[in-house]
Amino acid sequence: MIKSIYSACLLLFSLALVSGNADALCVTVSEANLRSGPGTNYDKTWEVYKYMPLRKVGQKGDWYKVKDVDGDSHWIYKKLVSASVHCAVVRKSTANVRTGPGTNYRKVGWSPVEHYYSFRRIGIKGDWIKVEDEVGDTGWVAKSLLWLQ
Repeated sequence: MIKSIYSACLLLFSLALVSGNADALCVTVSEANLRSGPGTNYDKTWEVYKYMPLRKVGQKGDWYKVKDVDGDSHWIYKKLVSASVHCAVVRKSTANVRTGPGTNYRKVGWSPVEHYYSFRRIGIKGDWIKVEDEVGDTGWVAKSLLWLQ
């Protein structure tokens, strides 16, 4: 009996992990329009750039309803995003990008970056995320400064 309960709990935990990850989306085109409804006839609510992370909260046809870093809802055409790319966006007013995973590393030449600057996540070491921007520049950002999807 205890083995059955343990197995059921393990299965539920595994399903929760998989379903949580399935909601994470990343913009994969250079620019994408977020809209107030599921179609191009709806108003544009925000123009985002490559590697902007979004959280899928619904779907209607070929359109996903998503939430952004601020918790606002929008709609995006499904061919503009991917669940297989992992992204991050700066959620603070600015963030330093460093040459290594820690404040003892120097800032890269293009640091700091501003709120809403988006990246592809390419690594992690402790509380630091290795990132790449849309032009291929890489660096490290403190995890606490990012919204990760």
